[in-house]
Amino acid sequence: MLVIEDLSFAIEGRALFSGASARIPAGHKVGLVGANGTGKTTLFRLIRGELSPEGGAIRLPNRARIGGVAQEAPAGLATLLQTVLDADTERAALLAEAEGATDPARIAAIQARLTDIDAWSAEGRASAILKGLGFTEDEMRQPCSDFSGGWRMRVALAGVLFAQPDLLLLDEPTNYLDLEGALWLESYLARYPHTVIVISHDRGLLNRAVGAILHLEGAKLTLYQGGYDTFARTRAEQRAVLTAEAKKQEARRAHLQAFVDRFRAKASKARQAQSRVKMLEKMTPITPPAEAAKHVFTFPAPEELSPPIVALEGVKVGYDATPVLERLNLRIDQDDRIALLGRNGEGKSTLSKLLAGKLDPMGGQITRASKLRVGYFAQHQVDELHLDETPLQHIQRQRPAEGQAKLRARLAGFGLMADQAETEVARLSGGQKARLSLLLATLDAPHLLILDEPTNHLDIESREALVEALTAYSGAVVLVSHDMHLLSLVADRLWLVSDGTVAPWEDDLDAYRRFLLAPDAPARPAKPKAERTVAKADLAQLRSEVRKCEQRIEKLEEMRDKLAAKLADPALYEEARRNELDVWNRKYAEVMQGLERAEALWMKATEALDSAQETAQA
Repeated sequence: MLVIEDLSFAIEGRALFSGASARIPAGHKVGLVGANGTGKTTLFRLIRGELSPEGGAIRLPNRARIGGVAQEAPAGLATLLQTVLDADTERAALLAEAEGATDPARIAAIQARLTDIDAWSAEGRASAILKGLGFTEDEMRQPCSDFSGGWRMRVALAGVLFAQPDLLLLDEPTNYLDLEGALWLESYLARYPHTVIVISHDRGLLNRAVGAILHLEGAKLTLYQGGYDTFARTRAEQRAVLTAEAKKQEARRAHLQAFVDRFRAKASKARQAQSRVKMLEKMTPITPPAEAAKHVFTFPAPEELSPPIVALEGVKVGYDATPVLERLNLRIDQDDRIALLGRNGEGKSTLSKLLAGKLDPMGGQITRASKLRVGYFAQHQVDELHLDETPLQHIQRQRPAEGQAKLRARLAGFGLMADQAETEVARLSGGQKARLSLLLATLDAPHLLILDEPTNHLDIESREALVEALTAYSGAVVLVSHDMHLLSLVADRLWLVSDGTVAPWEDDLDAYRRFLLAPDAPARPAKPKAERTVAKADLAQLRSEVRKCEQRIEKLEEMRDKLAAKLADPALYEEARRNELDVWNRKYAEVMQGLERAEALWMKATEALDSAQETAQA
């Protein structure tokens, strides 16, 4: 059991922990959540003994092994497989000792211990972990130095998973994984035989891989049973109760204070007034929960273009005369929300670069709308920001003619307020850098927005804000992400990048998740495009009709609410205003009739679209 008791710790005078306590039983899987900067990573350092608490204690069983991913990625000439095997230091030490041991008793003890820790199946277990994290058999035999930093971080993660420490501490482990690796990790952690604490903003992982949430807020720790969704509901209920209690107490305080103020000077009421003063003094203040900071993304709206905005016919694309994808026959309309699925290395990023104009086709034809603007965000762009410049300077370079007020408004629309606007990028958090890169990618109001892993470094609230922004966005979206929650809320079309080409995935995301977790099962074949009996242009027209009906309903509902507010005015019912009341009642009736007709048209358009989509998928 991990016991955190009355923990206190401060950095530069700011208390990160003050009397914080928690007990995590052995074998539990726990998600550690809290706002950025509250001290989650610091808590890991305290548990590992890298920092000493100023008060309280952290206790673990004797000889308990603590493991986590080091910040420095492994390098050198050792192969990936050997690097992972070496991560189990006990096994490595026993094998090294066995080579030179001569004492029969010691040799027997070494062999017995190697059997106990299942050392003889180690290579198979290490290979399975590396495969789950996206490495092929051939890559496992290559040296670490042949791989980029992100891939070497996967090797570091594989090493700590293979070593199986008694307490596994993981800090944002999915940040350097793709969707396939993230789903594999979820499944692995759920089966992990020892205690796990994971810092993550991946809602899917926090719902499926852990059984409890440890919440860090106000320098205190609170353990909630259940996944993240259960925790969020419980917190919302608690906040509502606390807010209501604070309001009641404030009203009670005001009532008592009014009595004291009114009767303090009257001799006949002095005793009662003094009694109420004592009641006020004894009241323990109930502090209402502070409202969470508003996490926003405000994407500028592009003008509407005629469909399709991009069409590919027989396109081939790759690098250095070597094709990665061929036979691409795809179409994108402005109202599309497309998620790119596919195992690592199949070509999702290659397709993204092709659509963004970063790669030229090797063959076939790409037709783009004449006024098409494309916004492209990839994680590497965050690392390419100018560290010695401020966000304001970045955006000034792109918009030199715009005034300071408008530039700052643009930054604020992405949650970069006055303080962050003039802070050097090097001092910004990962999430703030990602917001700046997203702003730069959408600055020109693109008709097509391509997002390659946009949620790395974004907290849960920011991810929810991104979902809202993408839902309201009037351009097309092509999305690559390991965040299943984001994909499920945003995407309405799924493309599978596999076997050197791209085709629609005809099932849903849950089916794709099952497919990935059972890799030997065959993928459901995509329906050939020639079999479709409903033209894509017809579907686009039907979607447009549904959207227009929804906009009409929104306007009528707004008019209805304004008229209802007008009719709620008591003065309108005075005899002198009887004629005016008749006019407003008549207008209200007309709006309600219009709303009824608009809803009927919306139902008809929606049914037609559903029917057409079913026919297209048949």
